[in-house]
Amino acid sequence: MKVSDIAANKIDRFKTGYVFTYDDFDMPVGKIEALKKVLSRLTESGKIVRLSKGKYYKPKEGVTGPLRPDEYQVVKDLLEENGKIIGYLSGINAFNKLGLTTQVSNTIQIGTNIDKKSIKRGKYTIRFIRQKNTITKENIPLLQILDSIRFIKRIPDTDINKSCERLIIIIKNLSVEEQGYLIKLAMKYNPATRALTGAILEPIKGWDYVEALNKSLRGTTTFNLNISPTILKNKEKWQIR
Repeated sequence: MKVSDIAANKIDRFKTGYVFTYDDFDMPVGKIEALKKVLSRLTESGKIVRLSKGKYYKPKEGVTGPLRPDEYQVVKDLLEENGKIIGYLSGINAFNKLGLTTQVSNTIQIGTNIDKKSIKRGKYTIRFIRQKNTITKENIPLLQILDSIRFIKRIPDTDINKSCERLIIIIKNLSVEEQGYLIKLAMKYNPATRALTGAILEPIKGWDYVEALNKSLRGTTTFNLNISPTILKNKEKWQIR
């Protein structure tokens, strides 16, 4: 079978928005150049879209034209390696899914245990933030919540009080086990994140539950978050201004 026929048949089976590379075609090394030419022609015809070098996707048509792929598809190779999770989605797009903002962004933020420089991938800028906790499939939703607390002042299209109210609801709805794990994970975050996490959890679980977070803070440090005392009644105890 011709390379063009193999490629066309394979692409027809891909879901719209799925980002694929040359590896998805299981082509012999000697036919990769022919595959590249086929994909180039299909790109020119509009059947597929080139995301970045060696990465393509089959677009889904929207009202105003082809829809962009899900951010996970854009960076999936940066989130998992040889079956092991090495990163997770954070930033504005993750905050959007938590109901903290209506905004989406062409900047994709990834939490990772290793410092990395920002990269470009087509229209997307991919930035990395250092995560000190071990990243697992189970704790990613909690890390996304803690990242929201860490970057609460940077969440767009809202104000800090609305963000805090939303985070209180999210944390209140966690299971007892998840709330306990959240505290454990928060201990490896910066002091401001530990303070706000503790302040949110104290009215929900009681002082004994969050005392370790409070003791981890320096008594002379204050955190200027400008959260209303009507939203966070115990903020002075947590050195939040």
